[in-house]
Amino acid sequence: MKAKARALGFDACRIAAPELTGATRNYLESWLAEGQHGQMAWMAETFARRADPRTLWPGVRSVVMLAMNYGPKDDPLDATRRRGAAAISVYARHRDYHEVIKGRLKTLAGWLVATAEGDGAEVKVFVDTAPVMEKPLAAAAGIGWQGKHTNLVSREFGSWLFLGAIFSDIDLPPDAPEPDHCGSCRACLDVCPTQAFPAPYRLDARRCISYLTIEHKGPIAQEFRAAIGNRIYGCDDCLAVCPWNKFASGAHEAKLVARADLEAPSLAELAALDDAGFRKRFAGGPIKRIGIERFRRNVLIAIGNSGDRNLIQSAVAALDSNSPVVRGAAVWALGRICQTDEGRVLRGQHAARESDADVIAEWRLAFPA
Repeated sequence: MKAKARALGFDACRIAAPELTGATRNYLESWLAEGQHGQMAWMAETFARRADPRTLWPGVRSVVMLAMNYGPKDDPLDATRRRGAAAISVYARHRDYHEVIKGRLKTLAGWLVATAEGDGAEVKVFVDTAPVMEKPLAAAAGIGWQGKHTNLVSREFGSWLFLGAIFSDIDLPPDAPEPDHCGSCRACLDVCPTQAFPAPYRLDARRCISYLTIEHKGPIAQEFRAAIGNRIYGCDDCLAVCPWNKFASGAHEAKLVARADLEAPSLAELAALDDAGFRKRFAGGPIKRIGIERFRRNVLIAIGNSGDRNLIQSAVAALDSNSPVVRGAAVWALGRICQTDEGRVLRGQHAARESDADVIAEWRLAFPA
């Protein structure tokens, strides 16, 4: 099975028992109770199935965990240092990994059923689309360990692994888990721009840039906007600084190699996209799922952080958006890159016809009368 997995392009294939430790279940329960999942209500709604694979499928007897390397060729943080450009998380710079992995998981699952001894073997395939705790299961299988940033770390591939799971009613012997090798290192905790880690091995999603730019709906809180920088979709900082990445290699799967136009795209170009252009530009990739409103909100925050006065007109154009979330982000951006007199002229032209209370408040904060 492991040889077949390698032939299908997977970089790791190991087996876990269909159970989570008591510590993992308790962590999930307390994390939800403290509201650290933010607006991700489905995390709480699916707690019972997420906390116990056998609740998700009573017939499961083993879990085959698969991993595929998506490591970047260059420093993923280079884009965060480029004025006037956008930074996109490495995992979103190519085709949607669900599409890349799921078909191969099904092929491997079919092979497993066909070659299993006896009749009537059953399997179920999951790629981040069901309440499955992939990272703890991958750690239990020995693919890596969950680092202090809560993501999986591999001694061979560093922080850059996509995960998938095959649940099976075949009794397969589990592999040994991988011990934690983080030691005293705090690199991932200390680099976080928004201080999203209240403690090692604990993430407050409400402060995480990946959550804020992808999952969070509505305006992003003022306290996080400057720290977001030019990150318009996700954040790789805690992954990129992990010392174990020195052993990582670039992705070998062609569909997981970054598109050149997504490595550091122009903010002005992205701000000019309408809904049709947005859908066309990001077809086949994960960015499309956040929709044009959140996308434009994120781009405008990046414009505000750019310090680039050449982007003023891009922000002004967004003041005519039908979305108050977009208009509010545009006002904030203008407050960052416009001179006071310019901003007051714009406020006089636009604020009087504004009906949304949040956007009116943004005008007052950006350009006090």
